[in-house]
Amino acid sequence: MNNLCTEIDYRSLNKFGEELCGDHVDVVEQGENSSIIVLADGLGSGVKANILSTLTAKIISTMMAQSMSIEDCVATIASTLPVCSVRGIAYSTFSIIRIIDSEEAEIIQYDNPHVILLRNGKNVEIPETVLEIEGKTIYQSRIPIKRNDIFIGMSDGAVHAGVGKLLNFGWKREDIIHFLETLYDVRFTAKIITGMLLDQCGKLYQNEPGDDTTVCTIKIRNREQINLVVGPPANPNDVRKMMSLFFSKEGKHIVCGGTTSSLAAKFLDKPIKAEFNYVDPSIPPTAEIEGVDLVTEGVLTINRVLTYAQNYLENKGSYGQWRSKRDGASLLARILFEEATDINFYVGKAVNPAHQNPDLPINFSIKMRLVDELSDCLRKMGKRIKVSYF
Repeated sequence: MNNLCTEIDYRSLNKFGEELCGDHVDVVEQGENSSIIVLADGLGSGVKANILSTLTAKIISTMMAQSMSIEDCVATIASTLPVCSVRGIAYSTFSIIRIIDSEEAEIIQYDNPHVILLRNGKNVEIPETVLEIEGKTIYQSRIPIKRNDIFIGMSDGAVHAGVGKLLNFGWKREDIIHFLETLYDVRFTAKIITGMLLDQCGKLYQNEPGDDTTVCTIKIRNREQINLVVGPPANPNDVRKMMSLFFSKEGKHIVCGGTTSSLAAKFLDKPIKAEFNYVDPSIPPTAEIEGVDLVTEGVLTINRVLTYAQNYLENKGSYGQWRSKRDGASLLARILFEEATDINFYVGKAVNPAHQNPDLPINFSIKMRLVDELSDCLRKMGKRIKVSYF
């Protein structure tokens, strides 16, 4: 077994004037190292297309998760979903990307723009086998995966971008490949790549998409474990146990909070080197302890990171606020959002009287709430989270 994992992100633009998207993406995790990702594009737009694409994606992902064949999946869809009385064609198109044991990718495609594979920043044409199933031409591929491989699936709204507006014949697949190769950066996350591609589609449509447009990006990357400790334990006698477990873990080590920093420094028998330069006036400065990768203040810093995480999940374009700044919250956000795949939180339950709100129950801890909400956000980003309380 290798140390690879998948980072998955997808987002859609609705056809102009429609409240519902006619595309749908379904992701099914199969254990820790296998995933099934289905992107379906329903016929037409609006409510009908939304229902067709949702059913198609759900049926395929559920059946494939039960190890059923693609022939059975297509036959089930053909017999289950209705046929358009006007056009005489059924349901929706689809792309399936199945990551198997973090070693192989199986790609199955019907009538969607073909999946793009970037390897070392360059397009790699994926070898395909043609199958005829229920009168449909299906393209099937199976290839070994490598670290930093990027698979990009899309609905046909992407290749239609600009038709009748900025481009006569739309944004052809080869043009999309050139766009991706030109802007490629190995540090880009799946979310950044999805955002760049979809934003460009929006610009070509002049912000009035003529079709539902969906981009799904899958990046193959190494697992990166991050360990974060915040707050002293409720029982002072547990300090050594807490710090021993924290520092014994592989990966980067982050210490949040003034008291926690003092405990970590004492455990390591190293001095704290305080910083007095306020990069951001609203965020307390960081410090340094030999053997610790990042030392920050506690509640104010984590609260800012939580705000960044919520905006990040809602695609509010807050990247500029933390992607290049050097304050503690920005440094912590970059590590948690972009570097980490697995995050271990070590949370001390000692209550700091300065963090209590008199309008709330006396045992309510702002710190605990922040950690819980941040953990939930990180799980939604696809991170594996473990929280240990002391």
